[in-house]
Amino acid sequence: MNRKQSYTIALLSFSLLSLELIWTRILAAEFFYTFAFLVLSLAILGLGMGALTLRLIPRVDTMKSMKNSLLLGGTMILIGPPLVYRLGMSFSALTGSLMMLGKLILVILILSSSFYFCGIALAILFKRFHINISNLYMADLLGAGLGVIGAIFSMNVFSTPVAAFLISIPIFIAALLNSYRMSKLIPLGLILLAVGASYNAHDLLKSTKPERLPGIYQHWDAMAQIKMFAYPGDEARGMVIDNAANTPVYRFDGDFSLPDSGSEDLWGIPAGDLIRQFESCRFLSLGAGGGADVIQALAEGAAEVYAVEVNPWFNKMLTDGDPGGYLKSYTDTLSTDLITLPEYTSHFYDDPRVTVVSEDARAFIRRHDSRFDVIYSLSSNTFAALASGSFALAENYLFTTEAFQDYWTALSDSGFLMMEHQFYMPRLVSESIIALEQLGVQQPKNHIAVYNLPQMRRKVLLMSKKLLNNDFLQIALRDITSENYDDVHLVYPAVDSLQDNIYQKIVDEGWEKVADTLAIDISPNNDNRPFAAQMGLWKNLSFDKDARLLPYEFRGFPLTKMIVVIIILVVLVLIFPITIIPYMKKGPGLSLNHFAYFAIIGFSYMCVELILMQQFTLLVGPSMYSIAAILMTLLISSGIGSRYSSTFESKIVFFAIISWLFIDIVLFKYFVLVFGDFGQVARIAATMILVSPLGFFMGMPFPKGVRHVGPLVDWSFAVNGAASVLGSTVTILIVISWGYSVGLGVGLVSYAAAGLLTWQNSQE
Repeated sequence: MNRKQSYTIALLSFSLLSLELIWTRILAAEFFYTFAFLVLSLAILGLGMGALTLRLIPRVDTMKSMKNSLLLGGTMILIGPPLVYRLGMSFSALTGSLMMLGKLILVILILSSSFYFCGIALAILFKRFHINISNLYMADLLGAGLGVIGAIFSMNVFSTPVAAFLISIPIFIAALLNSYRMSKLIPLGLILLAVGASYNAHDLLKSTKPERLPGIYQHWDAMAQIKMFAYPGDEARGMVIDNAANTPVYRFDGDFSLPDSGSEDLWGIPAGDLIRQFESCRFLSLGAGGGADVIQALAEGAAEVYAVEVNPWFNKMLTDGDPGGYLKSYTDTLSTDLITLPEYTSHFYDDPRVTVVSEDARAFIRRHDSRFDVIYSLSSNTFAALASGSFALAENYLFTTEAFQDYWTALSDSGFLMMEHQFYMPRLVSESIIALEQLGVQQPKNHIAVYNLPQMRRKVLLMSKKLLNNDFLQIALRDITSENYDDVHLVYPAVDSLQDNIYQKIVDEGWEKVADTLAIDISPNNDNRPFAAQMGLWKNLSFDKDARLLPYEFRGFPLTKMIVVIIILVVLVLIFPITIIPYMKKGPGLSLNHFAYFAIIGFSYMCVELILMQQFTLLVGPSMYSIAAILMTLLISSGIGSRYSSTFESKIVFFAIISWLFIDIVLFKYFVLVFGDFGQVARIAATMILVSPLGFFMGMPFPKGVRHVGPLVDWSFAVNGAASVLGSTVTILIVISWGYSVGLGVGLVSYAAAGLLTWQNSQE
């Protein structure tokens, strides 16, 4: 074997992994992350089906077919996303429209085609050169690991739509390596086509859905799609993240003494009475977004204001402006003279009292014991996918029991936490009480209060380091009077006439007594199970044709679980039966032990990978870059492990994997305590060091198995691919219900079963 095969596989895997990340980002912004999960999970099944084609249709097993498959796979990468956009897919109408269901199937087929053709190419190379599987699989994993970097780089430098077309170029280069003479013109022409398409990427991937307000700006990188809209009168601008989360940017004249800068209409939920409890207030905004919280704190006289925002582009726009300027296609809709955000807001982020921090709030707050007088959180969460691949959910750790313990620790001796949320409040109330009880706080129920703001359809949790008294509660948020009852009133502690509300009951009786009476899941979350957004219950499952399918679970519809079950059923009912068709043909076949072995290691790898990407974000912070570091480390270390797979006995490999997983289950929370106070770069470095040994050994089971099955690697690869999707989806159901530790336990047992099968195979 020469190096050309390794380079071909590395380039192919580079594009495939980048493709998965970029398409996750695109589909999450256009359709919401749960649907991105559905579409891409099913699309990736095409990889294994491509490999199985080689087993079912032997004449495909030629190097010419390999080259043609590369060309077809790259071509489908080019035309897939524009076709999906042109279909006018609407997931909200799925339950009531057969046409929309047909469009969904077509979307999956379009996107899976690139994986299908690339699966054929990979399987041909694996089969023909299986004697060198350690090097080939290393090239596969190293290419995928570098693809993580390539995806982020291209999305950040060129924008996500442009990256969606450029990412096909490595596959065309791989085809070029395997072409001769005049046939090189075809991949060269396709490379030029990819570059040309990238110049028109924003038009090719422009949503057909009408915007509710005039758009003036768009930025789309690896972190999020950000659209800016102008409100009537241009008194404010709205920034929308992935068509889901919103944050306003108010026009500000720079004079904090004027009435307009002190108006309640400017920020909606005032914190002035809390700020004025301190002579020199240190104010922390968790999820500063467009900066309205910061303006409020400065206007109310805070001495220090920390604006913490996980998306660095928000901070960049408010401090430096956007160096790329406004997109012409957006400015055409406005007649007003556009100015950059720093000018629009009178450079309030340059105020010497303000410290701007681009970091996950939870990771930041762990480093500041007894620091802040007021911690303010206004819907500080996002429904944007983290672009970590189709096998990851968009959850954060802001709303867990341990998070409230961190908030409490970060408060000064007389400090306050004010946290607003429209839907999560029942969980937040129970978590805050549990947190204080675990910290040994006396009378924890007297340290919290819950306000209802009916006009805004919001609830606000107030937590105080000091015991709260009724007089203060009447003025802490707004003056509570009988006349403004419809604007604000307490639901805990509630007056006698309001005692029969869920918040009072949660505090008095516990959440378990209230849970059965509600349509949503209100069980408290913790860092081992941080799925606050998964509020759906199976009892609410309904397929009413008139129902509108909402991407959120705020009404109790179990959307995520339903999607996961659909994927599992597709794999079990359609895909796995296809993988046993070769048994019906004459000739050599996989033993049942080997079939089970490749299925189990595929299941196990994805089970562990998914959990590590989510679990370690608690340590490094749930940004695109930290998750990418985890995924890249796991893949690259696995590739290196594949190279040395023949050096280690199987029993050592599986013992090492099982031991590492056991250590993680037992000691992960202590890793966070030890490394959590480090800076972000140090935390990422520590994570890479911790994950690398596991990845090193996880890269060995596949090449070890291939040495036993030889030319049957195409079949084995197909089984492994189908089981990988099954592993990711089953794991999601497990961790949503029981947490990461149980999920890792399943991975541990699965690897133990694979080790046992290895021992049995060696006895044959």
